[in-house]
Amino acid sequence: MSLTPDRAIPLVSALAVALLLGFATATAAPPSEDVQKEREKKGSCCAAKADEKPGEPKPDGRKGYSRSVEELTVPDLTLVGMDGRRVALREVLDPGRPVLLNFIFTTCTTICPVLSATFASVQDGLGDDAANYQMVSISIDPERDTPTRLREYATRHHAGPQWVFLTGPIETIKAAQAAFDADRGSKFSHSPLTFLRAAGEDEEWVRLEGLVGAKVVLDEIAALRAVE
Repeated sequence: MSLTPDRAIPLVSALAVALLLGFATATAAPPSEDVQKEREKKGSCCAAKADEKPGEPKPDGRKGYSRSVEELTVPDLTLVGMDGRRVALREVLDPGRPVLLNFIFTTCTTICPVLSATFASVQDGLGDDAANYQMVSISIDPERDTPTRLREYATRHHAGPQWVFLTGPIETIKAAQAAFDADRGSKFSHSPLTFLRAAGEDEEWVRLEGLVGAKVVLDEIAALRAVE
């Protein structure tokens, strides 16, 4: 079938538009580094879902977290406390008291508020006995989490004197994470981890991976005390 001039012109125009659109798509500039970081933040922060309820069983009956007992060596590192003073990590993880530890950062909007709220509830659950424990939260975003910001964060979560927050040089923070197998390469992909250790430098650590509620942590504390 031959095309009349009035039919040929619209067809040629449509083909030209299609070719131009295809060329524009093929030659579009890749997303900027900032855009890629924002996509990473939205897509992978963090390893657990923000709306996942801590410590509740999954639909198939499994727990929403895993538990293991590990032998960990606390490295000889110097971090910075909320008062700006340099402190030895080994001294903070006082071998004379049971220790609870997690990794957080103050601008996290997903798992970190849950981890910190759990610690706050554990603190309340321990009552006056909380003074006999050492609770430690180490920031994995030291570039932003200055001692001042950590003090504000601690106040927001009603942290008692037994609950300390630490920051420090990024290399030191990475080394601390590595010692606890908690380094996932980026603050946006870190895992929700809670560590517990009974009093004693040579004691093994209980590792809870996943969002856990205060009851789970308090039950673990009771189990540790039962074997002391």
